[in-house]
Amino acid sequence: MLVAVKNLQVYYGKHLALDIDREIRINEGERIGIIGSNGAGKSTFVKTILGLTDYKGQIITDLKPEEMAVHMQFNNYVSTMPVRYILEAILNTDIKENKKLRELIDFFEFEPCLRKRYKNLSGGQKQRLTIIMVMMQDAPLTFFDEVTSGLDFETRQKLMEKLCGWYQGRENTLCIVSHYYEELELLTDKLLMLDNGKVIDFGVKEELFRKYCGNSIIILDAVEQNRRLVEGCRKLCAPEHLIAVSCGDEQEEKRVSSFLIENDVNFKRSNNDIEIMSINAKETYYQRHGKGGKV
Repeated sequence: MLVAVKNLQVYYGKHLALDIDREIRINEGERIGIIGSNGAGKSTFVKTILGLTDYKGQIITDLKPEEMAVHMQFNNYVSTMPVRYILEAILNTDIKENKKLRELIDFFEFEPCLRKRYKNLSGGQKQRLTIIMVMMQDAPLTFFDEVTSGLDFETRQKLMEKLCGWYQGRENTLCIVSHYYEELELLTDKLLMLDNGKVIDFGVKEELFRKYCGNSIIILDAVEQNRRLVEGCRKLCAPEHLIAVSCGDEQEEKRVSSFLIENDVNFKRSNNDIEIMSINAKETYYQRHGKGGKV
């Protein structure tokens, strides 16, 4: 175990920003996604573990501050300084002499950016710069806070592929804050779901999916014809433009999909859709606890 969080509360003035009433354990080698809407408490959770906020409760860890690294959503560097000098100044090293830094620069295809001034970097290049500096710490526990925020789809995909490739087979523990569900599906094996500062649920991604969605789901457009066709099926909460049908086992999935194919309906099958799973987890939580979040 790297970190255990117990009965944690964080106040901003009189506002209770984070209220964790169960134990959250972060173990070695885990890839944990932290999800929730704006104001859910995601960044507050990260900052509190890093010791950047006051709190009530317990954070138990043997890690020293220098053994935790963080990529924050916003970073400020001298805009007119060439990137090479930013890297060397902050990392206190010489690029030519540092084998590990050279490896990261090559891996992220960052060599052409070294001569540019920071203000002339694209959004994706700025993110790669910060990621390289974070990864240079090779910390046992690293937090990535909205690492691809503001980037276009293609740039996000390339950056995520690079992150996956770098950490493949490594023992570093990662906590990834993101509102892009496809990134969490790609990078994480556990999920911490937050809403209004409370823990909706925490656990292994596949187990959470089965808990809230079943063995698999069939997703189709929310048009009247489709609504009539699946009227007798067990439907889950889903975004307004979609219908999500829960399938408890393979036989039910085959029955539903065969019926839709016979009626010439386009659909998607999934056993890991984090968006629909999180919507239903939140719905279940508030049905049990009420909107105040307490039994």
